[in-house]
Amino acid sequence: MTYIDSTIRETVANVSASTWTARDVVTAHIDRIDEVNDGLNAVVIKCFDQALEDAARIDQQVAAGESVGPLAGAPVTIKECFHVAGTASTIGITTLNQPHRRDNPIVQRMREAGAIVLGKTNIPQLMIWHECVNPVYGRSVHPGDRERTPGGSSGGEAAIIAAKGSMLGLGSDLGGSLRVPSHFCGIHTIKPTERRLPIHGCQGNMHGMESMLFQPGPMARSVDDLAIALRVMNGNYDDAQHVCDIPAPLGDPEEIAIENLKIAYFEDDGYFTPSPAIRRATRNAADQLASAGAAVESVKPPADMQKMVDLYYGVLAADGGKDLRRLLKGSKVDPSVKELLMLGYIPRWSRWMLKGLLSCLGQRHQASLMQTAKPLSADEYWQISHQVKVMRAKWDKWMMKNQFDVILCPPFGVPAIKHGDGVSLLAAASYAFHFNVLGIPAGVVTTSVVGEEEESDRATSRDKSVTAAVNTEQGSAGLPVGVQVAARAWREDVVLAVMQALSPAS
Repeated sequence: MTYIDSTIRETVANVSASTWTARDVVTAHIDRIDEVNDGLNAVVIKCFDQALEDAARIDQQVAAGESVGPLAGAPVTIKECFHVAGTASTIGITTLNQPHRRDNPIVQRMREAGAIVLGKTNIPQLMIWHECVNPVYGRSVHPGDRERTPGGSSGGEAAIIAAKGSMLGLGSDLGGSLRVPSHFCGIHTIKPTERRLPIHGCQGNMHGMESMLFQPGPMARSVDDLAIALRVMNGNYDDAQHVCDIPAPLGDPEEIAIENLKIAYFEDDGYFTPSPAIRRATRNAADQLASAGAAVESVKPPADMQKMVDLYYGVLAADGGKDLRRLLKGSKVDPSVKELLMLGYIPRWSRWMLKGLLSCLGQRHQASLMQTAKPLSADEYWQISHQVKVMRAKWDKWMMKNQFDVILCPPFGVPAIKHGDGVSLLAAASYAFHFNVLGIPAGVVTTSVVGEEEESDRATSRDKSVTAAVNTEQGSAGLPVGVQVAARAWREDVVLAVMQALSPAS
């Protein structure tokens, strides 16, 4: 076993026993970043000198017989939006270039647990779509295919972890930004319940939007590493660091028995049909859990999934993109960002006409976006916020009534997409959007790859999203395929237990 192949548990055990030195572990990961990063452009801010100093301090603690934390000697990377002392958090905006004096609270918790920060990783400009490119740092590349993106917005994290340049990453998720890159790159992640982890100490966007909140979360190649990291990120349940009251402490996934769970699964949400390999992976995961003793049931979702996506777009676009435009003032703007922000300029009176025209042209998903992603009045925003609460209550009632502990489904409609298709394939992210609207914990565990005979089975269509999906599916054999696991609010332990059961390494 080499340093870059080890898990957190193995690394901490070896460093604590003085079998390995933290400096050697960190040096191996720095060497790996130097080897692969020119091709990936994943790590965009390097903190190597400080990392080596931190590693030496861990080694001194071990030599002195002092206790070390649960991440002692583990090399980690941080998504660019999170504040790390001495670095800027630009989110791809050329004018946001001032370094910050303090670490983000979660970064601080990770350091206190012994983690060693190697650097910060790339994001899309403004973190608003699933392709990792911006005018500050340029484009990140998928570790397995240079023609494809590692995803977004935690795309740099997923790429460098998959390439074994980092053992653990801190990312965030408002619309699949943890889960989509993990599915694309073949690693694992968990988005905690909304408000589980603190969200201050980072460069945000869409200020004032409270109906849905992003959540930080860990990314790793091992599900066990996710569980260890989430425990650290969560902090002490009894302390007073949380802004909001958390109604439940973080449970232990090792205490969850798979045979006691009831699991609902669906392969297709009715909004965007997934690729054959992704449908197959979901079926196989359901069968695997049934073989492990779980009660597994194929279901139709309890709500109109078109409505779920409409709510998602409606909340995000409620201010017409004004806050995003304020952030961009004076900055270079990525062309895809310009395309997305154009929606905010379209007059309301013309939207029904444009929606009708797009529908006639066969652009079903673009027509939907035209009607829902629009500026709202204060009254309309209050009403859509209320609808989000109603939707959350409806799903919770459905899960309670049917005694479902887990929802199993695809994480995204296609494998890793090609550069330039991020906006066209927003519709394929419906599977991720659902659990942001609902605010419940959801993880992605990579279970397989696309087979040679299952690249695409889509009928010819004029729909731009379908055309882009076919373009993505062609030549996708061998790309990673993930499965999404969600549970009721505050039950991250259940999500992680199921992910562990499905993990190929388990």
